[in-house]
Formats: sequence, C-alpha cells, structure tokens
Amino acid sequence: MTAQPQVAVSLASGQPPEYPVGLMPEIRDAIRTSGKTLVVLDDDPTGTQTVHDVSVLTVWDVESLAAMLGSGATCFYILTNSRSLPAADAERLNREIGTNLRIASERTGRALAVTSRSDSTLRGHFPGEVRALESALGAEFDAWLLVPFFLEGGRFTVDDVHYVAEGSCFIPAAKTPYARDAAFGYQNSNLRAWVEEKTGGQVRADEVVSISLETIRRGPEQVCEQLMAMPRGSIGVVNALTYRDMESFVAGLLRAEAAGKRYLYRTAASFVRVRAGIEARPLLSAHDLALPAKGGGLFVVGSYVPKTTAQLEMLLTHTDIAAIEIQASLLVDETSAEGEIQRVAATVNRLLEAGRDVVVYTSRALVRGSDPAHSLHLGSRVSQGLIDVVRRLTVQPRYLVAKGGITSSDVATQGLGVQRATVAGQILPGVPVWVLGEESRFPGAAYVVFPGNVGNENSLALVFKALRLA
Repeated sequence: MTAQPQVAVSLASGQPPEYPVGLMPEIRDAIRTSGKTLVVLDDDPTGTQTVHDVSVLTVWDVESLAAMLGSGATCFYILTNSRSLPAADAERLNREIGTNLRIASERTGRALAVTSRSDSTLRGHFPGEVRALESALGAEFDAWLLVPFFLEGGRFTVDDVHYVAEGSCFIPAAKTPYARDAAFGYQNSNLRAWVEEKTGGQVRADEVVSISLETIRRGPEQVCEQLMAMPRGSIGVVNALTYRDMESFVAGLLRAEAAGKRYLYRTAASFVRVRAGIEARPLLSAHDLALPAKGGGLFVVGSYVPKTTAQLEMLLTHTDIAAIEIQASLLVDETSAEGEIQRVAATVNRLLEAGRDVVVYTSRALVRGSDPAHSLHLGSRVSQGLIDVVRRLTVQPRYLVAKGGITSSDVATQGLGVQRATVAGQILPGVPVWVLGEESRFPGAAYVVFPGNVGNENSLALVFKALRLA
C-alpha cells in the first residue's frame, strides 16, 4: 500500500472508533448500479494525485466529452486550470464546461455526478465557479458538499476545523502561509465560518450543515439520513481523518443519491478516489514507467510556496542536477522576457543533449501585483516564460517533472500540447504521473505533476533519485 502520513494523536484522541468494516466493495457496486460517470473538473492538474488508470482531458468540446461518456468510463478528469484565471473568467469557463457536459450527457444518455476539485489548502474560486457550474448543468441539486480531506497531503478536518500537517504538528489552515495567498487568502480555519467568509455572508456559518466525525463513524446509514435531511440549497462540510471515514461518508452519499437526491461536490483529491471506487496502488518506480535507457530529464519549478522553495534547496544541494535559474523579474517585463527565455532554452537543450538532468526554476522572490487580479496576471507572465522554454525544446527529455499546479497545467497544455493523458499512478504520495497522449509533442512520455504544497523538504530530491539513470 502507498505510504501515508500518520494522524496526530491530538486530532484523533477523544474521537469515536472508525467504522469497523471496509466499504469499497459496496461503493463499487453502487457505482455500477447507478450507471453514472464521475466527472472531475480540476482547477489544476494536481487533483489526479490519488487515482490511477483514469483519463485526463484538457479539452472540453461536446464531441470529446460525449466520446468519454459513451465509452462507459466510470470516472474522468477535465483539466480547467481555473485557479490561474480571474474570478469572472473562471466562472465563464465553468459555465461553458457545464453546458457542454449537459449536452454530452443528453446525447449519450449517460448520467453524471460532478466534482469541482479544488483543494490547494482551501484556495480557489469558491463559491463563484461552483455556482456557475450548477447553473450550466441545468439540474436541481439538493445541496453542495465541501470535502477538503486529503490524507496524502496531510489535510484533515475535525470538529469542522481544517488542519494542515507540518512535520509532526497539525496547524489550523488559516494559520499557515497558504492562507496569506495574494489571490485566495482567508481568515477562518473552521469550514462553516470559511463558507460564510467566502460567500460574503450570503451563507451564514450557522446555516452550514456539519457532517461530523461521530456521524460518519456510526456508518453509512447515519450519513445517508443526515444527507437526506439537509435543507434544499444548503452547504454541508464533511469531517474526516482517515480513508475509512471517507468510505463511510461516500457509501452513505451513494445511498442518498440512489434514493433520488443530487449533490454537487467541492472536494480535494482523496474524495475522488473513493467516490470513483478506485483502490490504492503501490508507488510507481522508473521501471513501471518504462523510461528510456538514456538521456537527461527535466524539472520545471514555478511554485513559490515555502514548501517548494525548501524542496528546491534540497534538490540543488544534495544532488548533481544541473541548475538554471530564470529571473521572474525579467519575464514580467516585455522588453527583457524574450532574451531571458532564449538564454534558458539554449542552455537546457545543450545540457539535455549531453545527457544531463536539468532543473529550471524561477527566482524565489515573489513578484506581487497591486491587487489579487494583478498578482494573477504577473504570475501568468512568469508561467508563460516557463512554457516558452518548454516549447523551444529541441531534445526530448527522458522524463519531465513540473512543480506547481499552474506550472504543471500550463506546461502540459501549452508547452507540450497535451489534449489527453492517462494517470499511471503516483511516484510519491500525492504526486501523480501522467503518460502523455499521442497528440502531444512527446507521445508516451512520463510527466510528473508535482503539487506546490505536497511532500516534505526531501521530496523533489527523492523524485530525482527515483527517475535518474542508474
């Protein structure tokens, strides 16, 4: 089984025991009986970090969606990258995808369950893009369900408070650096208060339904009863410490849906694996990925979160990887961007040609804008510079690793031309590997999608050592 972080005694103590029986067989039976496909709209590609043997689309025209639904797939992802967009654009994108999904569902006769996957430690366009998606799907949902539990990334919810694991400590989410995000910051760790904050008071904390750990550990029947009783149009927050908790919740959810209820999900990646009925798989090795026997690999690091910076420092100081720093301040200036891109691209190609493993990383000083929208714009300019470096590759890397959600999305779709990929599994907990489709620049290549805020300080170096030539 995949190695997973341990839950702190301070969070688990005083809680009732887990539900005693594994429920994945019941969940898979319910999925087959429902005849529904779980469609996951992922606001960056890191949401594939718990699944395997699942397709990812980076296009969402009706024909492509209908083909996936017509195949009978029980689950697939649509990479929206909406977290990189201003709120209005993210909402417009969700309306477009929701409309196309509705048409494709009607055309194929295949029913849908829909997840808006946006963990990133509670950062993202909520509630706007979920509201836009709901309206476009044209269905009457009984409630929204907020499920940010993500065991592989060390995120747990107890008594409605969301915690982030940092080493052996568990910190309320609003006390972490993630909560100070220039575009998506927040002040509340309690999910009910967080909903009130994010909805601007339109939904009060006392109106948000808490699906407690006590209810979940009593079993799926108790979960089903509470879901069935939720007021129409309400929002529920789900507590969880373990995958067994998630199984109990999902089994209850599927019972409620079989009774005619409909829910729209806003979740992290752990929920998706259980809701899709996918068992855990051991971590991947270089052998599993059938990597070429020669050549250099390429790391592209764009994320600025403190965890990424610590991981980058360990990679640079404890391996022999060739390092190229790209200056973010030059990329955001139209007069200097092209020269910087040319310099870096030429160096990368020369090193890859020589069989060297290479890391290209943005300078660590975060370029901030005058407001959240301006910050997103500047971040987009930096990301565009990294894309342009990848576009100018004349040597195919033996493997590619992209660090950061927006970075990995942009490199895949714009730098590599990916329209479809298959999730092979994970190389570290919470770090997925895609096999790129035939339409991409490097068909069949292994592409590691490394979230910015996952892992410990050694994680980038561990990926390097796992993938490098012996």
